[in-house]
Amino acid sequence: MKRVCNIGTWVYPLPAVMVSIGNSVNEYNILTIAWTGTICSEPAMCYISVRPERYSYSIIKKNREFVINLSTENLSYAIDWCGTNSGRDYNKFKEMKLTPVKSHIIMAPYIKESPLSIECKVERIINLGTHDMFIAKVVNILTDDKYTNQKTGDFDIKKTNIVTYLNREYYRLGNFIGEYGWSKKSND
Repeated sequence: MKRVCNIGTWVYPLPAVMVSIGNSVNEYNILTIAWTGTICSEPAMCYISVRPERYSYSIIKKNREFVINLSTENLSYAIDWCGTNSGRDYNKFKEMKLTPVKSHIIMAPYIKESPLSIECKVERIINLGTHDMFIAKVVNILTDDKYTNQKTGDFDIKKTNIVTYLNREYYRLGNFIGEYGWSKKSND
């Protein structure tokens, strides 16, 4: 029998990503986000949701761009540290010994140590309550060569030890169980 739970957002796990914002000249920051995901395939679009009182919120709203940097187990300390400390008080790149690199299309830097960085331009901002959703078009994707499948040339997420967020806890992504369409193939 199921019992009643507290109302909340129980769609877990979520990616734990570091979002880099600002411009390459003088105003940049990292914020840790779990409220992120894909919205559309064509055009490629995603979102992040940010509380308006966060330091990074006004920077994103002003510049209307950000980079979603996937995070690995090796970056897990930085994920948590950047999520529990404010850019008002710290230079998070410096404190976590992360490297800001000029993005190819937008001004917000990407994080060199991330296996995959998604450059995004904000198309729309929707106020939802505690968070505002920044809906963005994906304008470029940068991948680290060491995470590339040598046979296909595609990004190989299985090599990364991606970190996920589950109800205030971080986990390494689990074991492979099948590829898209495997259920259909087993019935043929």
